Amino acid sequence: MGLPLDGLILGIESSCDETAAALLEADGTVRASVVRSQIDLHTVFGGVVPEIAGRSHVEHMVPVLEECFERARAQKSDVRAIAVTCQPGLIGSLLVGVSTAKALALALDVPLVPVDHVAAHIYSCFHGVAEPQLPAACLVASGGHSSLFAVESLTRHTKLGETIDDAAGEAFDKVAAIVGLGYPGGPLIDRMAEGGDRKRFRFPRSLLARDSLDFSFSGIKTSVLYHCRGQNLRDRRTLDEQEVRDVCASFQDAVVDVLTTKLARLAERIGARSLAVGGGVAANRRLRERVTELAAEKGLGLHLAPRELTTDNAVMVAGLGRLLFAEGVRAGLDLDAHARALAPAPAP
Repeated sequence: MGLPLDGLILGIESSCDETAAALLEADGTVRASVVRSQIDLHTVFGGVVPEIAGRSHVEHMVPVLEECFERARAQKSDVRAIAVTCQPGLIGSLLVGVSTAKALALALDVPLVPVDHVAAHIYSCFHGVAEPQLPAACLVASGGHSSLFAVESLTRHTKLGETIDDAAGEAFDKVAAIVGLGYPGGPLIDRMAEGGDRKRFRFPRSLLARDSLDFSFSGIKTSVLYHCRGQNLRDRRTLDEQEVRDVCASFQDAVVDVLTTKLARLAERIGARSLAVGGGVAANRRLRERVTELAAEKGLGLHLAPRELTTDNAVMVAGLGRLLFAEGVRAGLDLDAHARALAPAPAP
């Protein structure tokens, strides 16, 4: 076991297109959190450009850290440990955060705690919860991940399902592009769907095998594409606003149906006491509504990540890092970044 944290823990997140830093107290209280989004840089390309993302992290990492310490009214000497996302993500982006964390750990002579980005999203569902109801059936859905986990503790979980093609958030982005909404697609479709008829179009729900916990969203995306442009993709007709709203609502409902059906399967399989949902797609209003209904129907507890912690942030990195620190998890200055979660899970 490690030693109790007697000061602040600094969290650093740079796995994709948000440069983020957070300072948490030993009891998990957030002293400051800063997130510098790159949406304005990537919108023109309709998605994240890895090279641009990496360069932006280089440009903004130090200013973000300085702003975080300023908001917290803290000094670097108050930091007792540094938690950093080291996997998975865009390798160039990850390397900026990991390199920064290693330099600070060396300069301040404090321990370095490696954090898995998806594990941090799992933690975000339970941040600030005094007594989590475990085991939990947890869904992490974002632009890069759609996975199901059996959560045994806030630092221990088992992946039991994942996407075999597009992630849910990726499907939202692609469909938003098809109907001409722009990027990022998730929030835009959520807003357009509010005034739409989710029963007007019956897009496919791919549930795979009867007992499967894996996801597939490419079929839903293709069905929307054929509806809007025809089977030969040559139909360039202009959709009126109401049809766009109805397409968005129908597509969104299909995705949410799949996500909640698989989450219910997982809960039954593991005898879950609660449901948990995190990741960028967890901000979707229809998904939050349906999961809330599912929890009530099954008599289960519910842990929805706060909206401010659904997108990439450093609070979840520092929060999970705080628990891993207490378990004795440490990394040396040879810590490397991994684009995929290929490295062994940290163990005390």
